[in-house]
Amino acid sequence: MPRPPLARERVLDAFESILIADGERAATLDATAKAAGVSKGGLLYHFGSKEELAAGLLERLDALTTADLERMTAAEEGPVAYYVRTSVMEDDALDRALIAATRLAQGGSAAAADMLRHTRHRWEDTIRPHVRDRASLDLVMLLSDGLYFNNSLDVHGPERLVPRSEELAELIALVLSATSR
Repeated sequence: MPRPPLARERVLDAFESILIADGERAATLDATAKAAGVSKGGLLYHFGSKEELAAGLLERLDALTTADLERMTAAEEGPVAYYVRTSVMEDDALDRALIAATRLAQGGSAAAADMLRHTRHRWEDTIRPHVRDRASLDLVMLLSDGLYFNNSLDVHGPERLVPRSEELAELIALVLSATSR
């Protein structure tokens, strides 16, 4: 009897969580199987090696990026405002997959580094038609990177480094006025 797809997702969830919490070295097959509540054989049924497990995580990131690009394209506020607003992490599936892929890249995974670059290029390609030039695109991308990074510092610190609600809306308005065609 085939294993349910849910078990495969549980294994990917466990691998992702270990990567985020403890890094690439701690994300062994044994640790992942234990965290997923499956036997090592159960894990190997879905992923024959750590490389296959990492590939599964990168496939997840690619699928989540595709869904994000669909939302970005359909956003009433427009792709630029959507991208800036969603650069403030909310611990959603895409954020978790991005962080986990970053941890893999930091551990030396060329495939993860390539996927992260590919993801960024996909976002750039979606935003490019909505800004006036390359400098405007750079402004949007780098501002969003800064929001994403500084939001991770906000989690445990006493200061608010990232604007919220009304302040974020004002920042988005400024970006739109500086970059719009």
